[in-house]
Amino acid sequence: MRRARLLLTATLVLSLLASACASGGTGDTGRAESPPAAVSPSPSAGASAGNGNASTPGPSETVSPSTKPYEVIAAELRIPWSIAIAGDTVYMTEREGAIVKVQDGRTTRESVRLTESVLHKGEGGLLGLLLAPDFAESGLAYAYHTYEQRGRTANRIVLLRKEGAEWAEQRAILEDIPGDTYHNGGRLAFGPDGMLYATTGDAEERALSQDKSSLAGKILRMTPNGDIPADNPIKDSYVYSYGHRNPQGLAWTSSGEMYSTEHGPSGNPGGHDEVNRIEPGLNYGWPSIIGDAAQEGMVTPLYHTGEEAIAPSGTIIDEQGRLLIAALRGEAIYRYTPETGKMEVLRQGEGRVRDIQLVDGRLYFITNNTDGRGQPTSDDDRLIAIPYPS
Repeated sequence: MRRARLLLTATLVLSLLASACASGGTGDTGRAESPPAAVSPSPSAGASAGNGNASTPGPSETVSPSTKPYEVIAAELRIPWSIAIAGDTVYMTEREGAIVKVQDGRTTRESVRLTESVLHKGEGGLLGLLLAPDFAESGLAYAYHTYEQRGRTANRIVLLRKEGAEWAEQRAILEDIPGDTYHNGGRLAFGPDGMLYATTGDAEERALSQDKSSLAGKILRMTPNGDIPADNPIKDSYVYSYGHRNPQGLAWTSSGEMYSTEHGPSGNPGGHDEVNRIEPGLNYGWPSIIGDAAQEGMVTPLYHTGEEAIAPSGTIIDEQGRLLIAALRGEAIYRYTPETGKMEVLRQGEGRVRDIQLVDGRLYFITNNTDGRGQPTSDDDRLIAIPYPS
């Protein structure tokens, strides 16, 4: 709340609108970080190969912060990663291995019983959470988590059932996805085709992203039961697209266009976080190309952030087809309009933002200031809701 009050002072609002800037730097894209620097990213759009025509956007703009009600729904969360909402109830995974339930103003931390223990190390842990379409009746949900497999780090997707105040694994959907201390991906989403999609990181082995026989550095597509769909672009493979570094955002427009956001390289050059329009079977270039670079058979990103990093994570799409992007290093919620290439800062002042949901005109988001890379206050991490500024 302290950050929110500061943000909403008239002086800062005027400053934000005048400077139209956002903070940047290297993000959830490498190892240890220094505190965020106060710099202004100037995102760039690349010439798209297979992604449609990209336009060059102007400087980042800041949307005037809402003066309508601001609500901290839950506080003192432990590195929350994913938000799932069912009616008036919010569920969130915590990387240490619990699922937090928030209902009627009460916060409850619920245990998750798994056949393989959650490995909470670095960026790994209990990550994506996705409620089944019939969750209200079945209590079923999907989760993505890191674990140790034969002495090495891996990730798996499991089917859970909510049983009272506990979640119990029913069965594994997909296991042995390459993992590491960093770059585990972890986002789960249902597509408009009813299929289950998952993002995976390169597990810090760059070559795996280009290896179509590996599940690392990919967007995967499967049936809700974990089978390989017959119409996947690569026969007998879960791989839907490849050449990804560490994608953590996945969303569709109402017309069925699929988008993903992913982290660019750390070090030098750094930045180059991406927005991609995803098409089946295409190669999105990592580690061969970044930014505006082009290579035959590879897709240049629809949009990238240039030398600055925002470290995009959870991503959704509003009714106007604009991407709302939770940013860790950027410490903001960004809004990207594909038709114009315009990227703007929608909300900032809460620190690192990991995931986001939009329900009935309210924007829900979780901070990630306790993940070892932020600057937490006594009530971090928090689940916050604000009216969505159109």
